[in-house]
Amino acid sequence: MAEPTHAPHDAEAVRAGRENTAKNSLTVVVWTLLSRVAGLLRVLVIGALMGPTHFADIFQAGYVLPNTIHSTIAGPILAMVLIPTIVRALDHVGVDRAKEVLSRMGGRILGVAATGAGTLMLLSPLVAWSFTAGIPEPLRHRAWILTIILILFVAPQVVLYGACALGVAAQQANGRFGLAAAAPAAENVGTIITVLLTCWIYGTGLEVDNAPIGMMIMLGAGTTISVLFHLALQMYGVHKVGLLTMPGRGWKQDPEARDGVRRVLRSIPVAACPSVTNYTLTAIAVTAGGGGVWVVQLAYQVYYALSFLGTRAVSMAALPRLAEASASGDTRRFGIAWRQGLFFAMLAGLPALCLLAAFASPTANLLANGELREANLIAELAGCLAVTAFAQLAGGIHDFGRQALFSRLDDHGPRIASFIGLFVGIVVAFSTLLLPPDGTRLAGLLVAVLAGEAASAITVMVRVRASIRPEAFTTSRHLLTLGLATVSMLPVIAVGHWLLRLLDPERLMEMVLLLGCGAVTLGVFFVVVRYIGLKVTAEQV
Repeated sequence: MAEPTHAPHDAEAVRAGRENTAKNSLTVVVWTLLSRVAGLLRVLVIGALMGPTHFADIFQAGYVLPNTIHSTIAGPILAMVLIPTIVRALDHVGVDRAKEVLSRMGGRILGVAATGAGTLMLLSPLVAWSFTAGIPEPLRHRAWILTIILILFVAPQVVLYGACALGVAAQQANGRFGLAAAAPAAENVGTIITVLLTCWIYGTGLEVDNAPIGMMIMLGAGTTISVLFHLALQMYGVHKVGLLTMPGRGWKQDPEARDGVRRVLRSIPVAACPSVTNYTLTAIAVTAGGGGVWVVQLAYQVYYALSFLGTRAVSMAALPRLAEASASGDTRRFGIAWRQGLFFAMLAGLPALCLLAAFASPTANLLANGELREANLIAELAGCLAVTAFAQLAGGIHDFGRQALFSRLDDHGPRIASFIGLFVGIVVAFSTLLLPPDGTRLAGLLVAVLAGEAASAITVMVRVRASIRPEAFTTSRHLLTLGLATVSMLPVIAVGHWLLRLLDPERLMEMVLLLGCGAVTLGVFFVVVRYIGLKVTAEQV
């Protein structure tokens, strides 16, 4: 066997980097904040410039399709499945072997992504029909043509997103999280620039019968170039950790690569289920009239922003450590990593739940700008945000639980949880068609997200509990800390709510009050955590 090679890495340094869950979580939070703020700004700019029009709806539904297809072909699950394989190759043999495995797995995965992109192009007329079926004539046919054009220009992004996911896995397996989390911001900024330039050239608030084909071509090409820039940054990060390699062949002849690819392929349902749910929600949101897709997409951006800044940030940071503990066969060490990670996840998600649920209406008022500053849209968005507050915590816990299962090379448990979540979410989503086509229906679509994530979270928790016995699932001290810290926030939130009602401030002062109340609330929360003596940087055994 070849001598293990770690240059330019130091194996012990890499392991030490994986161990510090708190530090890595903070890194993910900081850089993800940049990306998510840019993503939120992207949706706000699109809404403000394009308005509550059917053209805006089909653009927002169409340009996110490649990301949806990518997620269907494993998407974010790729990192969860591949990181344990890369960690084992790095720790047991060395960098050369890790590059070889990554190359062979990458060749197969990108091949699947290319197939997905081609299929999307072939099915573009059918997909476009599903997005435009709720648009009344005589606008429907024109909207259908514009949607097909958009899909054809954005379809190559499926392959680009697949390469980005491989880059994220390579970096995180080495305990490097910053650039992997920050790079999507470049894509969001590129999309914002594309929309600004397009609306400057062609005009704002255009409906499908007034929007020229060149406008949609410019939007599709610009968003694809933005994803390409995102990929360039991810590849730079892979180069910095010494794992940059070209996609290769021969995955079937390599036991580790074959096992990794097969686990990815078996995990496709795990990624496909939320993508199917998202696709369904978007199609149903079109039936709620102009602006419906914007409301749902913006609520989704807030949902993902809070999740990735909170619970999901912890799960991404904890996965390499969980994978290493699992690879060593040390159940006690795995149990410690699990308990600490679960505590951090709850610690990150509870303040967001309380703050957003309490201040959904003023938050919606601040987010609605330009062409979308209408009372009915603000009210609809507020209802969706209130549900989002609970969905982000449920989704984060589900994510952390399935990452723990993936770290143990268990892809069966996450698959079961995803099927259960899909079934629950789809049933709730279609039931919203019985509701009035207004904010009630849109809020019901976010309830579908909450119900599906909650069902999936319960499923993975049960499986993790069975897998770590006799290790404790959590500790009473963790639960007491979370309970007391959450209760301590409520008086501050109540005072902030009272001040907003009493002063009825203008938007700028409203934003200042919200930010101030949020800062004080978070300060009280974490002071209580430290005051009762629980050190968040070490496991209390």
